[in-house]
Amino acid sequence: MAKKVRVRFAPSPTGGLHLGGVRTVLYNYLFARQHGGDFVLRIEDTDQSRYVPGAEDYIYECLKWCGLQPDESPQVGGPFAPYRQSERKSLYRQYAEFLVQEGKAYYAFDRPEELESMRERFKTAENPSPQYDHKVRQEMRNSCALTFEETDRLLADGVPHVIRIRMPENETVTFTDMIRGEVSFHTGLVDDKVLLKADGMPTYHLAVVVDDYLMKITHAFRGEEWLPSAPVHILLWKYLGWEAAMPQWAHLPLILKPDGNGKLSKRDGDRLGFPVFAMNWTTKKEDGSTELTKGFRELGFLPEAFINMLAMLGWNDGTDQELFTLDELVQKFAIDRVHKGGAKFDFEKAKWFNHEWIKKTDAGSLKGDVKRIFDENGISVADDAQLEKVITLVKERCTLLSDFVEQARFFFQTPQKWDVDAIKPKWNEAKQTFFGDVINYLQQQTNWNAADLEHGFKELATAKQIKAGEVLLPLRIMLVGGKFGPGVFDIATIIGKEETIVRIKKVLELL
Repeated sequence: MAKKVRVRFAPSPTGGLHLGGVRTVLYNYLFARQHGGDFVLRIEDTDQSRYVPGAEDYIYECLKWCGLQPDESPQVGGPFAPYRQSERKSLYRQYAEFLVQEGKAYYAFDRPEELESMRERFKTAENPSPQYDHKVRQEMRNSCALTFEETDRLLADGVPHVIRIRMPENETVTFTDMIRGEVSFHTGLVDDKVLLKADGMPTYHLAVVVDDYLMKITHAFRGEEWLPSAPVHILLWKYLGWEAAMPQWAHLPLILKPDGNGKLSKRDGDRLGFPVFAMNWTTKKEDGSTELTKGFRELGFLPEAFINMLAMLGWNDGTDQELFTLDELVQKFAIDRVHKGGAKFDFEKAKWFNHEWIKKTDAGSLKGDVKRIFDENGISVADDAQLEKVITLVKERCTLLSDFVEQARFFFQTPQKWDVDAIKPKWNEAKQTFFGDVINYLQQQTNWNAADLEHGFKELATAKQIKAGEVLLPLRIMLVGGKFGPGVFDIATIIGKEETIVRIKKVLELL
């Protein structure tokens, strides 16, 4: 590529970060790393009415957890600072005014009630939601319909106004999308978007073009929902004289509801019981109460699994491979293999990715997360080496990191209850006596390892004419509390002789 690749992710700090947003980050990041380019994080906070305190820090934390750190951002700075649009406010008016002078934009002085009146006057059965476009602009209070003198007087009097783009009535705007190929729009179907608001803040449409130009962005990856805005943005690049510097566009497919019927939303996650945000997000309501929306991180997802899952939502490398490290994704990602159609979100498949990543991650790397979850659940771990042994034993049974609590709690805490009902139907005096002999046998053992314990236990069962299979389940329930867990003699080895005997005696009393 002739120019150094520069891509950007430009979120609005208005709430939790949807998994679709993280996927946009990921594809930007992979493309930049693959081409030795720069990944820029730019905060688009021009709509101050929707700004939510804490949302910007939340975005940084999400990207940090995912391992997708930007090269330039409000946090780290960079050669094109500032990277927060509210701090760039003074830049935008000159470009909006230039467009007015060129006849490509105009001042609009319409009050809210006049806009509402227009929507009522022009509403028809065929057009139930009239737009502010070439059909109505001459009927409104703007510099297209007013004389120069009237316009100048309103401006001199400080009458609140916006600046709107003047969309041509009968042109076709065509561009090549890196995913979709040639895309065309008829300008007569697009409204005259506001470029500069009455408070002097730009709208997204103006700001994104000005900032992409000034920050030398070469490729713009964004969601499919922005396709209808593309003709406005392309005309702005042309009208501002920057067409030669316009980035290449790629509009990413939507992430769809599990049934494929529409874009996946937070409401869908709430309804179906799975997260759609990367991390927990707390919303403050008008009545002062708060609402917690669960995130993938807090549910127990590894960032590697979350990223891997997102990469496959709309892309594959042409093979059957599904598990990729971030480095492998950097090597293999290709924008021309991103699908045009939306990708259905499947939470069971997401959990499958997490299970596979837990299995392939070594115990030392999992230890920090597992200790944190244990602390949250009141499980104390005194010996890190022992914890790593436990993680190695049980990780194949864990789909989420939170599963380590159930699958490993009994290694560190004596069970509070035992599933004796699973033992009782086949329990008899011979088995009661047998386990008394097992206690004596265990007390005499000096080699406390799984192989020797298993060998001795089975020899004792044979000597007592009891099938080993009939007493292994009771032994498991005695040590664990239920019918689950890894090898029962591995469990005994780790919890130790004294604790093993205490647990057996306790259940014998209950039986």
